[in-house]
Amino acid sequence: MTHATDLPGQPRTGPIGGPATARATCVLAPNPSAMTLDGTNTWILAEPDSDLAVVVDPGPADETHLRNVVATAEAAGRRVALTLLSHGHADHSGGAARFAELTGTRVRALDPALRLGGEGLGVGDVITTGGLELHVVSTPGHTADSLCFHLPADDAVLTGDTVLGRGTTIVAHPDGRLGDYLDSLRRLRALAVEEGVTTVLPGHGPVLDDARGAVEYYLAHRAKRLAQVETAVENGHRTPAEVVATVYADVDRALWPAAELSVRAQLDYLDEHGLI
Repeated sequence: MTHATDLPGQPRTGPIGGPATARATCVLAPNPSAMTLDGTNTWILAEPDSDLAVVVDPGPADETHLRNVVATAEAAGRRVALTLLSHGHADHSGGAARFAELTGTRVRALDPALRLGGEGLGVGDVITTGGLELHVVSTPGHTADSLCFHLPADDAVLTGDTVLGRGTTIVAHPDGRLGDYLDSLRRLRALAVEEGVTTVLPGHGPVLDDARGAVEYYLAHRAKRLAQVETAVENGHRTPAEVVATVYADVDRALWPAAELSVRAQLDYLDEHGLI
């Protein structure tokens, strides 16, 4: 869900996949594409001395990948005890039902349609499985059901598709809304400034070591794109396709359909605020 350019000034903590922090290990799904970068990052979270693990975003319905996630946890002496979803896009959630069968776990998500076991996720919830402390953060915008997960012991936040390890994400109109997304970015910036979050564990791409810098880049990028869309409309480009051809001329055409979703969200935002 990305415009695949590097974030400036964001050091990488290492290759995608494998241990990222003391409590977080990434298992990369084999679904690379222009929209998913290197593939979906499935996160295994656990306290260092715990035999229980929490998995965030089991990924697509790929049997080999799902079994690899289980095997990775077991190799570290851990049993998967809970599955969480950052949002409902199939590259993150498509394998959740099968993963629940393999592990015997509940699947908790904001969207009731994605839950298995009845218990959902709400703003302010704290996950404490195996002693792990994971705070649920409301971050709608990319989709209406998008969540992030604050891992305070590692000064880290799992961002799903809200902030990526490379490039910028889309606001998936009509489910995603730009105003909500900007508020969510500000909420993540507050986590960095007020709670000391330094590390971004994204749903796609490499880990980022400067959470505040990444979020501020996203905010600046959104402001720039919004101004470009407003200018394009003022110059007579009225349809989303016309705006994309003007504003996203430097972007790979394979990503233009995704860019059009963001443009539709931007046009709605400008209209709602009386700017066009």
